[in-house]
Amino acid sequence: MTRSLSAQVGLALITALLLIAIYGPIGVTVAGAFLPMKGGIIQSFTPSLAAFGKLSTDTGLIRSLMMTLAVGAVATVISVMLATALALFSTERGGTHARVVTLIVFLPFVMPPMVTGLSLLIFFRDVGIDRSLLTVTIGHVAIILAIAYRGIAVRLTDLGRSQIEASLDLGASRWQTFHRVILPNITGSLAASALLCFALSFDETLVTLLLTGTESTFPIKLWGMTRLGITPAANAILAILLALTLAGSALAIGLRRRSQP
Repeated sequence: MTRSLSAQVGLALITALLLIAIYGPIGVTVAGAFLPMKGGIIQSFTPSLAAFGKLSTDTGLIRSLMMTLAVGAVATVISVMLATALALFSTERGGTHARVVTLIVFLPFVMPPMVTGLSLLIFFRDVGIDRSLLTVTIGHVAIILAIAYRGIAVRLTDLGRSQIEASLDLGASRWQTFHRVILPNITGSLAASALLCFALSFDETLVTLLLTGTESTFPIKLWGMTRLGITPAANAILAILLALTLAGSALAIGLRRRSQP
């Protein structure tokens, strides 16, 4: 009994330390948005919204966030559209075709980001394309495509061929079958995949660093700020993003559960 109690206490302490190590930095960041801090130490426990006021005047930080949102939105839309087409093709053909498509889609995702980024950088240099938000978007699509493809392909596999074949046998065209049979059944997976793709694109740093031009995205802006110190405005915007991330994660989980048969 004593040994069992000691083991439980030890596991509880280890769990507490892990939680502090994981969520402690997040807590400090959120605290910095509402409390005056210096060197990571809270100077006063009087809450204030001054950091959010400074955020409203930090045009550089806001512009970098807008660039990241734009890249993430465009990359997500392109990835979901490509993933849907590839998933439809692979589930219909199956066999070798499906394995080849899966390999092509997942290869940039499973490779180290440094390899993927450098490969794209060399390719763009050789074909004479200057680094810009366009090259960043292409790099993001190459990485997040696998996320969208996996979610949509799994849902199409669960859907099966019976409903699709019945629609075609009844005289519906392929477009009508997709619009009236397939699309309503994969809407949840499309939405969940889009949220996950956007989150991954928003967080991507290394590939972005290699492919970006004169415009800095939000992760690159924060990376540059670490050398000079994170400002209260950065704490404020990170607190806002954390709240949005939690809400988006909850929404993605709900959509994923609803999409399950």
